[in-house]
Amino acid sequence: MATRTARVNATREQILTAAERLFAEHGVYAVSNRQVSEAAGQGNNAAVGYHFGTKADLVRAIVRKHADQVERQRRRFLAEVEGTGEGTAEARDWVGCLVRSLTEHLAALGTPTWYARFAAQVMTDPALRKIMREEALTSPALMRVLEGLRRCLPELPADVRAERDEMASQLLVHMCAQRERALAENLPTPRSTWHDAATGLIDAITAIWTAPVTRDAKEGRTS
Repeated sequence: MATRTARVNATREQILTAAERLFAEHGVYAVSNRQVSEAAGQGNNAAVGYHFGTKADLVRAIVRKHADQVERQRRRFLAEVEGTGEGTAEARDWVGCLVRSLTEHLAALGTPTWYARFAAQVMTDPALRKIMREEALTSPALMRVLEGLRRCLPELPADVRAERDEMASQLLVHMCAQRERALAENLPTPRSTWHDAATGLIDAITAIWTAPVTRDAKEGRTS
C-alpha cells in the first residue's frame, strides 16, 4: 500500500511539474491533457483527468502546490513587520510583505522556474483568475497584511481603491513573470537578484497605493 501511495504521489508531482511548465510557456488552454501526460512521462493519456479531474482542478492544484511555501514566507515577513510595534509600520512595510513572500519563494526554487509565468497566464482568464483569488483569500497571513496596508493608506474612493488593487496585482505578477522568463533564457535583467527586484517592485507598488487622486474639475470626480 505504501509503495502504491508513493507511486501515485510521484505521478501527481510529475504531472503538476509538467503542467506548470507547459501552461507557463504556452498558456493554459493551448495545452491539452494529452500533452501534459506525455511531458510527464505518462503512457496513459487519461492520467491528468484521473489524478486531477478538470483543467481548472489542475490549475488549482498547481496554485496550492506553491501556496503553502508562499504562506510560510509571508508569515515570516509579517512577523517582522508586526514585531516593530503596533502603529509603527508604514505602507511600504506591508507592501514588502506582499512582494517578498512571492519573490523569496521564486528565489528559493532556483532557476529555471515557471510559477510566475504560470500565474501571469492564469491572470488573463477570468475563471482561472478566480481560482487564484479564492486560494489567496484562504491565507490568514495575507488577510492581516491587507488589513495593515489599508490602515496606512489615505482615504480613497471605492473605485480608485479597486483600480489600484488591480494595478498592483498586475505589476507584481507580470514583472515577476518577465524576470523569470529572462532568467530562464539567460538574458540580462535590470536587477541582479530577486531581492533587489523585490525592492524595485515595493517602491513602485507603494507609489501606486499612495499616489494622490486627480479629480475632474468640471464633473467633480476622479479622471
